[in-house]
Amino acid sequence: MTGPDYAFEALLTYLKEARGFDFTGYKRSSLMRRVDRRITQLGMHGYSEYLDQLQVHPDEFTTLFNTILINVTSFFRDSEPWDYLRTELIPRMLAESKPDAPLRIWSAGCASGEEAYTLAMLLCEVLGPDEFRRRVKIYATDVDEEGLAQARQAVYNERDVQALPDGMLERYFDVTGNRYSFRKDLRRSVIFGRNDLVQDAPISRIDLLVCRNTLMYFNAETQARILTRFHFALAPAGLLFLGKAEMLLSHTSLFAPVDLKRRVFRRAARPAFLGDPVLAVPAPALDASRLTGLDLLRHEAFTAGPVAQIVITDRGVVALVNHQAETLFGLSSSDCGRPFRDLDLSYRPVELRGHIEKARTDRRVVRVADVQYTTGQGEKFHLDVQIHPLTAGSGELLGVAIVFQDITTARRLQQELEHSNQQLEAAYEELQSTNEELETTNEELQSTVEELETTNEELQSTNEELETMNEELQSTNDELQAINEELQDRTGEVHESNVFLQAILSSLRSGVVVLDPELRVMVWNRRMDDLWGIRAEEAVGQHFLNLDIGLPTDRLRPLIRSVLGPGPAQDHLTLSAINRRGRPTSLRIAANLLVDGNDTAAGAILVMDPVTPTDDPAQPDPAATPDGQQTGH
Repeated sequence: MTGPDYAFEALLTYLKEARGFDFTGYKRSSLMRRVDRRITQLGMHGYSEYLDQLQVHPDEFTTLFNTILINVTSFFRDSEPWDYLRTELIPRMLAESKPDAPLRIWSAGCASGEEAYTLAMLLCEVLGPDEFRRRVKIYATDVDEEGLAQARQAVYNERDVQALPDGMLERYFDVTGNRYSFRKDLRRSVIFGRNDLVQDAPISRIDLLVCRNTLMYFNAETQARILTRFHFALAPAGLLFLGKAEMLLSHTSLFAPVDLKRRVFRRAARPAFLGDPVLAVPAPALDASRLTGLDLLRHEAFTAGPVAQIVITDRGVVALVNHQAETLFGLSSSDCGRPFRDLDLSYRPVELRGHIEKARTDRRVVRVADVQYTTGQGEKFHLDVQIHPLTAGSGELLGVAIVFQDITTARRLQQELEHSNQQLEAAYEELQSTNEELETTNEELQSTVEELETTNEELQSTNEELETMNEELQSTNDELQAINEELQDRTGEVHESNVFLQAILSSLRSGVVVLDPELRVMVWNRRMDDLWGIRAEEAVGQHFLNLDIGLPTDRLRPLIRSVLGPGPAQDHLTLSAINRRGRPTSLRIAANLLVDGNDTAAGAILVMDPVTPTDDPAQPDPAATPDGQQTGH
């Protein structure tokens, strides 16, 4: 490996160890191009210098990841495949599933969330909002935490939503100024989380897996690993939806094409072993009696090996088991020729299938240290497991060899040694502390004599001080008693005033709400309860303009600001609203300035009275009950 390549690989290793981002499976050409761009921006020379920059300035990680993980996404990106998904694929998927069966969708590489919310809108269009909320779960994942944080907020600007089809912006987004937020009731069905497609376990039982324009950043070997995990993640009839730059021509055993033009594939129904694309067919057991010469010598040497060993073919079939493995795990020669996945050893004492797949994929030795194993007779062992990929001279994978190294004795000796060291350290610390305690005890005895002599004098002076303090405390107690009586009188007056004010507000036939300068609700009378169905304890303390009632509160902002502001005040306006019974009503809303004892603005008072279209007092109030009685008190 040349110098620059070695330095670049060292940089990738540091990113993996320091922050858990494994970029070793990305295509080197595009990956180096993006890192070079960042190095040029900083005016540096070479990967080694940039590695020093990352070690000294941890904030640089965020900028580097944003440079590498180019999150190019938008709503309904490449509209034709999305139209096909809405008109053909989703209806077909629903027809093949049970009416009440839950639908699990996975958006892999979701970036800032546009793809996940596009899926939510399409499914909502087909199912309807109620059925969508009841049946659908969309799992959206990415490795970029910053992008996931933006996706969770579900807030986008005007440029982001330009690509939405007609009508969808109004149906699925709430507008706040120049910001557009996805509907909260539908947002709950979209779950965001971090998932590294190269390292992390896939989500299971997925009906539709969308991974568009993500695989193209990885090399062929890493793509194969990811597609194997996608195959595991999908349900038996699950669908895979890729981007237009991605194909599965070399993975036809994993996926069958549904529509090649739009890059839609179905999970192939095939029994697989650890992601192996060929069917694991049992092989006949080896007949040692027919071996001669060197073949017999090799077989006997393997069988008599001092450590337990098992050899598995590239198709996942047990080929060889030596005597140590038979004795330790209860195997026999009849297990040769069986699929390894059918043996208890494949998952006990440790799940080996994932480690075997890693050894097969990475073509390197995988080690599992200090595995505890208990035999059927209750005997306990500590084992180190090594999984060696076996390759031919041409590089073709022949299988794997699993070696179980018994480290029980070494482990026991190590524990005994650690225990002895701990005992020696404890004994040394105890002796040292005892010596120090004896030295200090002598000093303490000498100082105790001096302290006792001075204590007598201090006690005498303390007695005099206590007598003086007793007189002061008695005087203070009298003063506190007087203050307490005065506070009780004032508390009674305040309580009477509050009761009187509450009675006035409850008796008014108008809705009254008092706001502080920040427009938080301070007072909410009973007539407001009747109009909008929100009790005072629910409204007080809330921002008035954020209350979810039938009144268009945002249109009251100018009226309230005119009362609180220095300019000319607008004293009232008339608004249309929907009362607590869902009926339209018209309100006359008057606003007054609330001032404190220093004539300083302390808030605003809003008075709301329903009016009829003819302003005729004889007309019934829209907020009245069906028998004509007012709901106010």
